[in-house]
Amino acid sequence: MDVHKTPDGPATLSRDDKRAVFAALLGWTMDAFDYFIVVLVYADIATDFGVSLTDMAFLTTATLIMRPVGAAIFGLWADKAGRKKVLMIDVGFYSLVGFLCAFAPNYTWLLVLRLLYGIGMGGEWGLGASLAMEKVPPQRRGLVSGILQQGYALGYLFAAIAYLLITNLTDWGWRGLFALSVLPALLSLFVRSRVTESEVWQETKANATRNKTTLRQILAAPTVLRRLVYLILLMTAFNWMSHGTQDVYPTYLKDGLHFSPNTALYIAMLYNGGALLGGTLMGAASERFGRRAVVVFCAVLGLPILPLFAASSTLGLVCLGSFLMQFVVQGAWGVIPAHLTELSPAEIRGFYPGITYQLGNCLAAFNLPIQEHLAATHSYTFSLVVTLIPVFVAVAVFAAIGKEARGHALSRGEHPVGDPVAA
Repeated sequence: MDVHKTPDGPATLSRDDKRAVFAALLGWTMDAFDYFIVVLVYADIATDFGVSLTDMAFLTTATLIMRPVGAAIFGLWADKAGRKKVLMIDVGFYSLVGFLCAFAPNYTWLLVLRLLYGIGMGGEWGLGASLAMEKVPPQRRGLVSGILQQGYALGYLFAAIAYLLITNLTDWGWRGLFALSVLPALLSLFVRSRVTESEVWQETKANATRNKTTLRQILAAPTVLRRLVYLILLMTAFNWMSHGTQDVYPTYLKDGLHFSPNTALYIAMLYNGGALLGGTLMGAASERFGRRAVVVFCAVLGLPILPLFAASSTLGLVCLGSFLMQFVVQGAWGVIPAHLTELSPAEIRGFYPGITYQLGNCLAAFNLPIQEHLAATHSYTFSLVVTLIPVFVAVAVFAAIGKEARGHALSRGEHPVGDPVAA
């Protein structure tokens, strides 16, 4: 691997390592940018197409449902053909589909395009995470994991900024936002063209070919299969936590608390700052305190923050509650790229993290319609509280009963750090 280590000091990232991390971060940022465009404008699209908010909320569900398909297709392909090439193809695919959403003539066409977009989005995270984690030194995985996962918050932040600019300075409307989604993805393709292939993958691929290892043989191992089921359940709880605190919230600010659209967007920008801070700090902290300990800490802390987040009505308290909530939610998420990568079998590291993440996403895909229904029949505060209390508890419990492999060597030539607990 192209890493630099000193016998007694911490490892540092090479230039190629940094390019790989930046490429993965940028790809995930642009992916989230396009996803959150729908979250921010689905009420506007509902008005244009003459459909209900519940039907429009299903657009996000459709995207999430298709993510496991993309994770499987692109993940298995990357385990055979390499991370870099497949990532570039995936980015090109979802960029084109996102751009075409700007020209959807009706709800049906937009739904079909979002289904296709979900396939591309499903491939992005697992491949970007595996490439980055395979590149960086073990001592830096926690910090890099926290930074990498915050592409999600960055994408949300950029979507909010773009929404403000488009709606205040132009008459392009929601179609203009989708048209913009192709431009940053082109930059991602450029960056990825300068990243070298993962040497860990090359070594693993050579070993698998020499030993004639098959996917069936790997998944047939009891430990691998049990871990797969466990990680899917863990990621289901994680995705309920993130989508449950993010997707309905902009609508809650506008329709529930009657803030202006601009005020709601400024609040979104603020709480995404909390997400960026929490994910980076907690990801780095997991290198010292452990992946699971950080997740449990963040999930438990989310419970006393929930009343402030869901029941506040004044601007100051809403800003404080949403900032703190996204700090702990994305703080827990900052651990995940490293955690899933370290727990994945080497031969299917392109497939395994992505499929566990995205199957969990699929199972949590009905979060937004459920929250919208509860808000319509009761209130937004009721909807947020009754869906999030069990989710925080589930995240804490699943993390506490699991295993971790912090510092685990991803290749034979890489030295483990500390005393990892293998799953």
